[in-house]
Amino acid sequence: MRLLDCAEVKGLFQKLNVDAKVIELDSLADGQQVQEALSGIVGRRTVPQVFVGGVHVGGCDDTMDAYDSGRLKQLLKDAGVTIA
Repeated sequence: MRLLDCAEVKGLFQKLNVDAKVIELDSLADGQQVQEALSGIVGRRTVPQVFVGGVHVGGCDDTMDAYDSGRLKQLLKDAGVTIA
């Protein structure tokens, strides 16, 4: 698990004042199974994996790139999320 990446993404959503739903796989009894299922959906086992309004944004680098390009803010807006 890339804790620094997870913290970076959480920090980004805090900066945007977005109340993100975070699922901590390591705190779930079935976290391994959830990670396997997620891997089957997105094709990656790494965390974090970010979804906005059902759209898979990607991992940390993808999410930061989406923020830099304005795509993340547009996805949030399209999902009805008010951002700072």
